[in-house]
Amino acid sequence: MPSQHPEEIGHGHVVESYVTRMYGGLPRYLVLNAGRFLGPRWWHTTRFTRHLINDASAITDEELEALLRYEWRSRLTAGWLIGVDRRERFQARIGDLLLASEVCYSGGAYCFALARFGTHADAEILTAYLDRYLPRTDLRYDQPAALGALLRLDAHLGTHHADRFIRPDGLWDQWVNALPHLHDRSAHAPAEQRRWTDLQCDFANGWTRL
Repeated sequence: MPSQHPEEIGHGHVVESYVTRMYGGLPRYLVLNAGRFLGPRWWHTTRFTRHLINDASAITDEELEALLRYEWRSRLTAGWLIGVDRRERFQARIGDLLLASEVCYSGGAYCFALARFGTHADAEILTAYLDRYLPRTDLRYDQPAALGALLRLDAHLGTHHADRFIRPDGLWDQWVNALPHLHDRSAHAPAEQRRWTDLQCDFANGWTRL
């Protein structure tokens, strides 16, 4: 899908309002991408999370769509806002964007949103993604985020979609082993991918109960 600037569809304000808002000298999209707000020592966590929850509730579907039509920073931010507010009506849209993998970085936010929705349909989207991209050992896309989200959904739904990917010498091992000069393979263990997704979702659950 060609990138379209929000100004072209009458939403020129959305990037400044939702994507590049500054926290501790960093724009929101960078904070989200790095997960800085998940650490206990970042001084701006309280303000950042409060604003994120408020914006996730206030942003309109039309504004979210404007962000999803633009570049990776906007798509990443939109994915997080959709996930925080659990806007399940974007499930198919998020799934299409994840499977297309048109731009960098945003896929992790899509996986977060699908994990937050927590349905069997979300697990099917993540399974389709891993079926498509794990065999591509030359591509370093969002395979870890997708596996972590799928493992979380399996645990919550009582399903076993991820089992065939993580069996010994299965697609996950093949994808990890194709990484050149990888010294710390423990960081790519399935349990570590699940832990990171749990951390994101558990934090979001705590925020939205405030």
